[in-house]
Amino acid sequence: MTAALRAFLDASPALALVEVTKALGSTPREAGAWMLVSPGRIFGTIGGGQLEFLAIDKARELIAQNVATGALDIPLGPEIGQCCGGRVELAITLVDVTRRAELLARAETEAAARPHVYLFGGGHVGHALASYFALLPLSITVVETRAEALDDMPSAVVTLLTPVPEQAVRDAPPGSAFVVLTHDHALDFLIVAEALKRPDAAYVGMIGSKTKKETFRRWYLREAGGSEADCTRLVSPIGGGAVRDKRPPVIAALAAAEIVVALMH
Repeated sequence: MTAALRAFLDASPALALVEVTKALGSTPREAGAWMLVSPGRIFGTIGGGQLEFLAIDKARELIAQNVATGALDIPLGPEIGQCCGGRVELAITLVDVTRRAELLARAETEAAARPHVYLFGGGHVGHALASYFALLPLSITVVETRAEALDDMPSAVVTLLTPVPEQAVRDAPPGSAFVVLTHDHALDFLIVAEALKRPDAAYVGMIGSKTKKETFRRWYLREAGGSEADCTRLVSPIGGGAVRDKRPPVIAALAAAEIVVALMH
């Protein structure tokens, strides 16, 4: 996001910042949400719909008139064609040099605080998951032992080529999610066992079947010194069983939703 924001700022000499200062009742976004408006483009969102259209119009009015600040108090009801039922207060400010630096610093702080997801395996499901996660406010690392499996990963994704993928589990920040989907079941088991040593893990998932999970459980208890309690923390198969379609993009979509819930609940 920081690079995209910098590019938008560089391309937009005249800008207004729209911030949600108060959100009462049912609203599209929470207090603190923001967007940037230039005469021809926008960056970010405060929730879309008529609320956003009104904010954009007001922001462009301030830009055209060179008025430093403005505000809107908008009820989200039939008056503007929205039925949320809440009320939103907005502050609108022209963006000067100081505010541009503040926005970049804020973006960098937000990026540093993003939850971390580690995908072990760059196969079909790994690629699909990486593509989905690249669109979300997450920090994504794909870990592989095979260089060719890291080809064509999204630019927003960090890739790590290593002969010891389980070391990435040990080095991960607290609260990380670990998704294990390598080409080798034995390697999957080693990585999962390492991840289950992390009581601070937000999510530990392994691709496969109920049979694979049971095979792992027996190995984990017998060979890895694991406990039944730790084993219950493993999500496998990833994505649940509500949909029978096992095509990689479908599995990845279901798993992505499951992981986001675990990270952001």
